[in-house]
Amino acid sequence: MVIVNTEIVPGHTIREVKGLVQGNTIRAKHVGRDIAAGFKNLLGGELRGYTELLTEARRQAIERMMSQAQELGANAIVNVRFTTSAVTQGAAELYAYGTAVVLE
Repeated sequence: MVIVNTEIVPGHTIREVKGLVQGNTIRAKHVGRDIAAGFKNLLGGELRGYTELLTEARRQAIERMMSQAQELGANAIVNVRFTTSAVTQGAAELYAYGTAVVLE
């Protein structure tokens, strides 16, 4: 499956537009990661626990979006975007969406 954040895929023609596809996940913070993040806030540096959390959330949202596109018979997703939002204190949603298409 081809996934791009552009409206076209260079070298390919969009034969059919299947429609909007999306995937999301809601993740909560982990107490151990919060403690480590608290120390990093004092000392500075990357909050690796949160980086890993968001990387996994992004991967899962993309997988869910791809699954939806495959159910529609698409072989690509164009114009992919990501957004996040706070759901409750300590939990956030990562949402991925795009347009499922069939490429020639």
